[in-house]
Amino acid sequence: MINQKYPLVWSKDDFFIKIFCSIPNIATGILIKADDMNIVVDPGDGILRDLNVEIGAKNIINISHIFISHGHHDHLGGLWSLFTYLKVMNKKDTLNLYFPEGCKEIKTIYDAFKKVYGKSITFDVNLNGISEFHSIKVKKVSVKPFPVVHKEHSESKESVPSLGFNFTYGQKKICYGGDTAFCETLAKNVKNADLAIIEAGNKEAEADGIHMTINEAMNLGKTAKEYFLVHMPKN
Repeated sequence: MINQKYPLVWSKDDFFIKIFCSIPNIATGILIKADDMNIVVDPGDGILRDLNVEIGAKNIINISHIFISHGHHDHLGGLWSLFTYLKVMNKKDTLNLYFPEGCKEIKTIYDAFKKVYGKSITFDVNLNGISEFHSIKVKKVSVKPFPVVHKEHSESKESVPSLGFNFTYGQKKICYGGDTAFCETLAKNVKNADLAIIEAGNKEAEADGIHMTINEAMNLGKTAKEYFLVHMPKN
């Protein structure tokens, strides 16, 4: 088993990514910087603490875009605290959230936030359910989602609405697969990426349709220019 040490950092010119952590069933938290932009990806538990250390209060308030790969708690568990902090700090401009169509968890969290705080909320939130057919521009960063295959751990193994994302700035591309079993759409998007972030959450030697094995993830990563393996179990 590979022992992954966080945070993981990659930087090329003005394009920077820091993966604070990516631990199965605990938390994932990612920050992307490009030029003067701070983009949050999968705000798991602890994201507010990590952002405060990394970019400080002023820059947290100015965050305008968050991308969420799917609705499992370890990828959005920090959303409530982030919402609440932005209210307390009197954020004024709009916060844009992007997540897979059919993902119910984000709207549920935001509806509860509105119910508790009502008219004291100082900022608007745009909830954007998206698919592979959407493209998003965040100043000079282009974001293109793609579908991946992820299922519940329950006996039903029901499919979870899930996306990976390509973040392109200038001539550089970061491909983040989120949580996924091996699938052709992931393989296509990882190939030749400047950085690929690939989960390897399956403990077993054989594919389980939920996460990738270490070998699957490593073989896929080798098709990119550089790669990180994330979301690996400790045992």
